[in-house]
Amino acid sequence: MQTNTVTARLDPETKARIEMLAKATARSRSFLINEAVKAYVEEQSWQIEAIREGVRQADAGEFAGAAEVKAVFGKWGVKVGDADAED
Repeated sequence: MQTNTVTARLDPETKARIEMLAKATARSRSFLINEAVKAYVEEQSWQIEAIREGVRQADAGEFAGAAEVKAVFGKWGVKVGDADAED
């Protein structure tokens, strides 16, 4: 696998914790940092895509009505406002 070098500034506590984890797991600091960055990027990318999709649906007028929201929350035993309101 091809890799690229990136420089980052870490606070001393984070650096010490990475070093401790590297020693405890017999992994390099580079491996642990790469895994952490990959996990962060994956999580943030998923969230951004979900937000974009929500905005797309909202722009298209695809909203759940009050009765639908109440029914979904009701399945979990959560009471919400008046379902008789305008959808």
